[in-house]
Order: sequence, then C-alpha cells, then structure tokens
Amino acid sequence: MTTSAQFIIAADIGGTHATFALAEVTSEGPRIIAEDSLASRDYQNFAPLLKQFLDRPSFKPLRDYIAGACFAVAGPVKDNTAVLTNLGWQVEGEAVAEQFKLPNVSLINDFQAAGLGLGHLPSDSFDTLQAAEADENAPSIIVGAGTGLGVGMIVKSGDQYRVVPSEAGHADFAPTDELQDKLLLYLRRNFGRVSWERVISGPGLMRVFSFLQDSGLGLPSKQLLEATKRPGVDPAEIIADYGLHKLDPLAVRALDLFVAAYGAFAGNMALGSLARGGVYVAGGIAPKIISRLKEGAFMRAFTGRGAFTPLLSGIPVKVVMDAKVGVRGALSVATRTLI
Repeated sequence: MTTSAQFIIAADIGGTHATFALAEVTSEGPRIIAEDSLASRDYQNFAPLLKQFLDRPSFKPLRDYIAGACFAVAGPVKDNTAVLTNLGWQVEGEAVAEQFKLPNVSLINDFQAAGLGLGHLPSDSFDTLQAAEADENAPSIIVGAGTGLGVGMIVKSGDQYRVVPSEAGHADFAPTDELQDKLLLYLRRNFGRVSWERVISGPGLMRVFSFLQDSGLGLPSKQLLEATKRPGVDPAEIIADYGLHKLDPLAVRALDLFVAAYGAFAGNMALGSLARGGVYVAGGIAPKIISRLKEGAFMRAFTGRGAFTPLLSGIPVKVVMDAKVGVRGALSVATRTLI
C-alpha cells in the first residue's frame, strides 16, 4: 500500500479502560478513522495493550504510515516516562517507540490531555452546573473522578493555552461535616493517610457505601446486593445507578455524600488557582450522575466558603459529557510533533 497521507495514534490510558484512536492528519485537524476501547486491567503492562490495538486487521496496512503517537496516562510524567498510579505499569516513551517502530512517541498526564482536549469539543459537549461569565485571561481547572481523581490547571500563554498537570487528587481529604469526619476516621483505620481519591473515585464510592453500612447507618436492599454480585459488573456503577434512581436508601445516601465531597474538592481546586476562567468536571463518573449533580448539593459544597462564597458563585462550572476528551487532547499533541 502506498499513500501520501500521514496518520497518528493516541490513547487515554486509565486505571480501568483504555481508549485508542487512529487518525489521519488533515488541514482541519486530526480525523479519527478507527478507535477501540479495551479493559486496561486485563493486561499486565502497556505493551500487550498497545499490541492488541495495533494488531487490528483494519489498522495493519497503515502501520508504515504512522508519523506520531501520544499516550495520555493516569500518573505523573517525567522525561517521557511514567508509572501509572492505579495499575503500577511503568511506561517509557522511547522504549515504546523502539519496540513498536513508532516515531515521535510522547507521554502526557491524562488530565493534561483532557485539558488540551477541551478546545477541540463542540459546545454541546458540556452541561452547565453554574452559569457565570468566564474571565478568558484567568486560569481554568479541569477535575474528574473515575478509577482515580485527576486535576489539571489551564493557563493562557499569549494566544495559546497551556495545561499544567497535577496530582492534587492525592492531597489530604478534608471533611466538611460530622458525617465526613466519621468517614475520615473509618478510612484512616484502613489506609492510615486518607487522600481525596480514597473518597472521590469509583472505588471511593464503594468505600463510602461500606462506611455507611458498617457504621449502622443503613442496610442495602436484597436487590442491590444481588445486583452487585452479578458476573462482570462494577459494584460502584451499580451503587451509583441505584442511588441515582433512588432504588435503595443506602445507595442514595452514599451518592449524596459522594457528590457533596466532590463539590467541596472542586471548590478547593478553584480557590487554589482562582479559576475565574471556569471549572470543568470530567472523568467517567460525572456524566453518568449528571442529574444528581444538577440537583444542587454539588454546587452548595462548591460555593459554601464563607467570605469567599461570592467569588466561587461567580465561576462558571460545566460537566464535560464527551468521554473522549482525553483522546482528543492526546491527538492534538501527536499532531504538534509533526510540525
């Protein structure tokens, strides 16, 4: 096969899922022509995961025309090397390039990629939690819970935007009421130090649910217990679904506590960066519970800051509904390597 076209590959590698994309480089930007989602936890390291995507029959004829690659990974990146926080994989960009004969391989943090991807989304990719006028010259932040809890700060540099990666999800959890005080003590018995990610994540929702149950604050229904034991299901997703649709009182209470903690964390991040440019809530969980986020508890926790309530009440807050925002950001980075 001969072609003058250039192609790039990108991926958003999370603790549970990995989303890959193959795109053609065009004058209008990357055009995705193939994509796939794989269960990252089913693989022992990154190499067989990438091989699974590259070995797709529709992809093989284009292997020789790959001009660049960017992989967004859930963990801190230094010198094009990363250890994925919730998988323990070590990934080295140069080693990946050599093993798979791929030119221009870049690694970036997953929420750096998500922040870069925001500018490549159509306006209908967002759902508004708080309407306000954004200061285009001020920082913005992107936060998101999934298997872990990610954060990135978006700052303007001339006419361009730069995304500063962060590991703020691993900062110390700070309770805001007596129930959360008890949750902190409960988690401390198991983990010693308790980070925000221990609470605000898929596994975190499970911990919140267990805390309520073990503290005698409710009992799950028989239907819920049976649903969480079905083969192949994620118990956290079941609890979220039962809480969202008010099918189980304990699941409802767990989701309420989770949402309040999520809002408080996002508010803390907004204060830490004076994010008058906006707060974007991404990750795998927020779009699935958008109706609960819009009921008000998230924003009450976000804005409830005493003297700083007016400041946070003036910041636009939006939920990113496009699950591929990280892939779009990684594609933009892969494209830049060709310039």
